[in-house]
Amino acid sequence: MKVLSALVACTFLLLAGCSSGDSRDAQQTSGQAEKAGINSDLPTNAELKIGTSQEFENLNPIIMSMQATTYIYKFVNRNLTTMDWNNEWVPQIITRIPTLENGMARIETIDGKETLVVDWEIKEGTKWGDGTDVTGHDVKFSWRVARAKTVSVGSRIVYSMLEKIDIDPDNPRKFTFYYDKIRWDFNHNGTLYLLPRHLEEEVFDQYEEINEGYAKNSLYTTDPTNPGLYCGPYRVHEIKLGSHVSLVPNEHFNGKKPAIQKIVLMYLPDTSTLEANLRSGTIDMISVLGLKLDQALKFEKTVLSNNLPYDVNFVPGLVYEHIDLQLSNPILQDKRVRQALVYGINRDELTKSLFEDRQKKAISNVSPVDKEWYTDDPNKIVLYEYSRSKANELLDAAGWTMQDDGYRYKDGEKLSFVLMTTAGDKTRELVQVVLKSQWKKVGVDITIKNEPARVYFGETTRKSKYPGMAMYAWISSPENTPRSTLHSENIPTADNGWSGQNTPRWSNPQVDQILNDIETELDADKRREMIHRILYHYTEEVPVIPLYYRANISVTPKNLTGYKLTSHQFSSPNHVEYWSLDDNSAVSHQGTN
Repeated sequence: MKVLSALVACTFLLLAGCSSGDSRDAQQTSGQAEKAGINSDLPTNAELKIGTSQEFENLNPIIMSMQATTYIYKFVNRNLTTMDWNNEWVPQIITRIPTLENGMARIETIDGKETLVVDWEIKEGTKWGDGTDVTGHDVKFSWRVARAKTVSVGSRIVYSMLEKIDIDPDNPRKFTFYYDKIRWDFNHNGTLYLLPRHLEEEVFDQYEEINEGYAKNSLYTTDPTNPGLYCGPYRVHEIKLGSHVSLVPNEHFNGKKPAIQKIVLMYLPDTSTLEANLRSGTIDMISVLGLKLDQALKFEKTVLSNNLPYDVNFVPGLVYEHIDLQLSNPILQDKRVRQALVYGINRDELTKSLFEDRQKKAISNVSPVDKEWYTDDPNKIVLYEYSRSKANELLDAAGWTMQDDGYRYKDGEKLSFVLMTTAGDKTRELVQVVLKSQWKKVGVDITIKNEPARVYFGETTRKSKYPGMAMYAWISSPENTPRSTLHSENIPTADNGWSGQNTPRWSNPQVDQILNDIETELDADKRREMIHRILYHYTEEVPVIPLYYRANISVTPKNLTGYKLTSHQFSSPNHVEYWSLDDNSAVSHQGTN
């Protein structure tokens, strides 16, 4: 599943006058402490305040689609399997990962059909935050909810591939999946999210037949601080929309007990204020949903020159900044126009001038970090080098004629598009200005219209309501089949409860067939060849304009140990139980800088 980068956070508040926890090294000088805004009145590990630029849209994990929300999710919930910071799949709340080799997965003939059958077992003692056991009944209930057409699900794939779930009558921690077909990635269940049946089933039964009725009445909406909604190291303690979300340890968590006693996720939508809030002590840390690269590069110089007690962490990521094109727009239905838009922007110049070449131009939806599936081979995909002449030729051929005012017209209509993104994101707003200027040179008029992330991702992009262009980002795991974003079955509509992430409404029967076939292909080389065929169609038809691959960035206090910045969608809170604020540590334990 791909997740929206707005990734995607919880609700946070900037608490004016809120004192900072003692979250930095005790050995730093008093001058450094004053610069950092440290309040030494609080004991070590009492509190960690994390700044983030985006607010969540819905804490229900089945419904969430923003990166901001999944960032919160990793603090408060756990999955069957997950990807660790070494990009390896590992068990999380299960005893071990099923494979064909260990016998927990097998191919059986059922009703004359070869069926993939997989056994799972939840670790003994795994509980929800109210002390109720997590069992296969929760898994089966979550599967039922995610398959309901009245529920908007970002990606149904991991649920729809299951035809049946059986629960062991003697041990409800054991259950069996029956898959619709033999799949190579059957044990990659990092986006199969669990709901507590004992709390949510009554709500779902009441509103199952009403479009979006369950989402509006789920306890994640009406009672989000209910401890029973969470099975991770922390649980949600307090929410103030537009302000903050505070988390406290989950006393029933079946794993390493978290050291930090309170984590406050503070919503600071203006990314330009994050550094000031950090240095004043209003926050102790900036999340991966915080500084953009240009800001981080500048702050890194400040940290080094002033010997400030922070680490600015960088790692190449799988985040793919792009512009979705609204293919229901009659103008954008002409492929020549779409191709001209790509030729008309200088992405090399953009990334060099704004990001000092630390973020590279994107050529497709697969990042170079995904070493198995990435390709820049011009024999396999269509590459678009900046060319105003090619852009002009294509627009001329499409019938759009340049007029004296410097813009193109066809049948009296101006060649004009609305370009939308998240309000308050300074880097994206700057990119908009650059793109508007570059497209003006080939006669394309751009109107900029931005919205708060909660509206933009919760409504506009989720329901494909943008009239022309929508700029944002996807993040995924390596070798992630892009079915949820590219298959025509995943075009969000009212009829399917706005499920699916193919918001451009792209439909290509050849791509659909490859996406169907790749799921059952067990040969890795053949899967790679198939994904490259998808990338050819993707780059040739241009339903999306690739912009750049983003680096993952965070800022942490030097005494925060156990922290790891990941390159994939399973972000750093996925191992929050290992974080600790160590007064005796004067160096960062972050492994990737």
